Amino acid sequence: MVSTPVLSVKNLNVVFHQEPKKAHIVHNVSFSVHAGRCLGILGESGSGKSMTCKAFLRLLDKNFEVSGNIQFQGQNLLAKSNEQIRRMRGSRITMVLQNPMNCFDPLYRIGEQIAETLRSHTDWSAAQIREQSVAMLELMRIHHPQEVLHKYPHQLSGGMLQRIMIGLAITLKPDLIVCDEPTTAIDSISRYAIMQEFLRIKRSTSAAMIFISHDLDILNMISDELIVMHQGRVTESGTPAEIFEHARDPYTRELIDRHHEVMKAFAAATQIGVNSDAT
Repeated sequence: MVSTPVLSVKNLNVVFHQEPKKAHIVHNVSFSVHAGRCLGILGESGSGKSMTCKAFLRLLDKNFEVSGNIQFQGQNLLAKSNEQIRRMRGSRITMVLQNPMNCFDPLYRIGEQIAETLRSHTDWSAAQIREQSVAMLELMRIHHPQEVLHKYPHQLSGGMLQRIMIGLAITLKPDLIVCDEPTTAIDSISRYAIMQEFLRIKRSTSAAMIFISHDLDILNMISDELIVMHQGRVTESGTPAEIFEHARDPYTRELIDRHHEVMKAFAAATQIGVNSDAT
């Protein structure tokens, strides 16, 4: 029996209006993602991948015209009021964004900001919020959680802030987690640790996940299905193995070939460094 997708997007179009100009940004994009599965969206800057997610999350302003069929758990998101959508975001649908430093207010302590998010989506008491905040930091393997709650964002590393963002995203047990380039703005060591957290979430929850990235290795690691976007259109879809090994679209093939060239150059440079050290 085929399960109903958590999110189904059909023929999504986004048109930007600014008189006298009009630009068609997203063209007839369709995809779906099921519970416990991860859909990867691959594309370079300007491909329309983030705009696609902002459209179904209703994060675009009135200059953008969004059309198509967007079903979340059988409900039409385009027919929802702004207040209904606001209540869904942060509880049933959560997000992990690219730059964690920009997601926190520098004037408030981490604990205050976590508490504000939990207050807006639950009826928990102050004691329950405090307990859940500590438990969330412990789940994300953050040491000394009581101390971290009293710190300001600038006192924490980018990797630690991203762990907190991920923890917030899963605390309310959402049906869908949208991850928009969540590893781009952090260093390579933190990037590996963050990806391990995403893999752990994928194994331990039934949430559907959408993971947006330009990094082929990361998407190969986390995705069950993959779509490739270019100039606002889906140019390829399938499993990561199908796309990486048998890409049919020229743009997709170019992305993969370029990635292989970079990896070969990196391996060669590393070998030169090893040989130099040996001598």
